Amino acid sequence: MCINCDYTIHRHQHHFGWDNSFEPAARVAPGSTIEFECLDSSGGQFSPESTVEDVKTMDFGKINPVTGPIFVEGAEPGDALKITIESFKPSGFGWTANIPGFGLLTDDFKEPALTIWKYDPATMEPALFGKNGKVPLKPFAGTIGCAPAEAGHHSVVPPRRVGGNLDIRDLAAGTTLYLPVEVAGALFSVGDTHAAQGDGEVCGTAIESPMNTVLTLDLVKDARLKMPRFTTPGPVTRHLDAKGYEVTTGVGSDLMEGAKMAVAQMVDLLAGRYQMDPVDAYMLVSTCGDLRISEIVDMPNWVVSFYFPRCVFE
Repeated sequence: MCINCDYTIHRHQHHFGWDNSFEPAARVAPGSTIEFECLDSSGGQFSPESTVEDVKTMDFGKINPVTGPIFVEGAEPGDALKITIESFKPSGFGWTANIPGFGLLTDDFKEPALTIWKYDPATMEPALFGKNGKVPLKPFAGTIGCAPAEAGHHSVVPPRRVGGNLDIRDLAAGTTLYLPVEVAGALFSVGDTHAAQGDGEVCGTAIESPMNTVLTLDLVKDARLKMPRFTTPGPVTRHLDAKGYEVTTGVGSDLMEGAKMAVAQMVDLLAGRYQMDPVDAYMLVSTCGDLRISEIVDMPNWVVSFYFPRCVFE
């Protein structure tokens, strides 16, 4: 339990997808601090004993459960919900999977694969990958958002104007996030917590890890915010920068194809250098490698780069 929290929203108070008719789990005043018990993106379908067979039988109707929704008193369409991300309480368990048909390189990796992670939730030392890899950790919530104005039930998978499945690694402790409010009360929910992720989450999963998060919810009246925005408390890649990076690129007229080329080349580089199964390299880079648009003005070709932190193996 959070001693300084006004409310605790328990893990059973979750929902699947977005629907502005959902009954609130709590009604709170602006400025309230709340601890949310969040499930991982599988909704608890994986455990430390899971095998690749569990990927094959995964129930996609139970993915990305989010804890909530929270009705914030006084929130109205046109306002912004201000979310101060106070802290995370990691569990020490996580998983990364290659799910056929999902991820950037689906044509290259058609078979399921699974990596189970164990890490120290107290020290948050880098998590071991195989015999030599160590992935630096940075907890955050992948899905964090408000209910959309459109009536009916909406998938949780795509991100939206009001937030949702943003998968932005820098929504970590200390960051302040602002989301547009489209319905009375905002109806805020959060889940899909990660212990680590690279920018792009290229295989479709990161280190998916159940954990609690403590957030303070406040309002900015009549903000007329068009899209999510956030402010970080300081540098965002310090946990990765120490040893530099290996970088591959994709050059061409299509950004998506450029991204695929950059990632595929990094997978090939790591698989060859470290004698890894390519699908393991693919899952690894999803947890700690960053896609970047390096250049988008010199038509007709653009440059996409993929940065892999050398500290993982050095």
